[in-house]
Amino acid sequence: MDQIKWGIIGCGNVTEVKSGPAFNKVPNSSLVAVMRRDAALAQDYAERHGVPKWYDDAEALINDPDINAIYIATPPDAHESLAIKAMQAGKPVYIEKPMARTAAECDRINAESKRTGVPVFVAYYRRALDYFLKVKELIDKKVIGDIRFVDICLQWQPYEEEVGPNPKPRWRVNPEISGGGHFHDLASHQFDLLEFIFGPIRHASGIARNQAGLYEADDIVVANFEFESGILGKGSWCYTIDKDQREDQAQIVGSKGRITFSFFEKFDIHVETSEGIEVFHIPYPQHVQQPLIESIVGQLRGEGKCPSSGDTGARANLIMDRITQKQ
Repeated sequence: MDQIKWGIIGCGNVTEVKSGPAFNKVPNSSLVAVMRRDAALAQDYAERHGVPKWYDDAEALINDPDINAIYIATPPDAHESLAIKAMQAGKPVYIEKPMARTAAECDRINAESKRTGVPVFVAYYRRALDYFLKVKELIDKKVIGDIRFVDICLQWQPYEEEVGPNPKPRWRVNPEISGGGHFHDLASHQFDLLEFIFGPIRHASGIARNQAGLYEADDIVVANFEFESGILGKGSWCYTIDKDQREDQAQIVGSKGRITFSFFEKFDIHVETSEGIEVFHIPYPQHVQQPLIESIVGQLRGEGKCPSSGDTGARANLIMDRITQKQ
């Protein structure tokens, strides 16, 4: 492939800034068409972003001869079927995270990729962001010595639409659509990045419960995990605390110090050793998926390799399934 001509299925909020505009900013890449079930919303997106075509039917976009790569940005319940249809049409797929609702769905996507020879990529864009690459660099250079354990804490208050006299929770907390709740949506990023830095997680277990009753999905999860390297980890995720207790912090503890960073909200990396504290401030780019999209375009053009494949993307689902006792 020389010029990568993209079509987006599901041009919702995630595509407005994080991903959509990046397809036209990456060399040898362009956004040709978008699709949304609501034709008026699809047309509106296309007109605002200067996209030549719009559809209200996914198969029509997949079969458009002017498109040779598909970005699937729908909720996870449609990922498997759409990815398989795109691959059967011979078109590489870039799938929003989590890759699917369950590890079994991911496995079927990857099986079709192997059968057709059409590649799959997953939007775990932290693998390509300078902020997280700096964390990996510090670990690889043994700035804090040999790694002993990882500790994750994510505490968020309920979203406005989840509380009040007339709550209307969104699809992310409907397990039939998303596969889980906010844990499934956010922890997938965390476990994918941890495996990128430290290698495969060998064991994972946990307890997932719904304490507040605001929606059907789990709203609190605690977990223990072990990497094949012997590094241990633990984490806690709660989505029903007071906003004043909001916290997003990860600690990597080594034999000579520790690294503290944020997965979602802050741009500082704190490195503490016997020599003192060093802080690295590394903001995200305007379009956070752009560096990963550049790597996908590069691989499709035979000029490199994307760090987030279907095989790596499926791992986060497997780990979360084990923690929430789906496997």
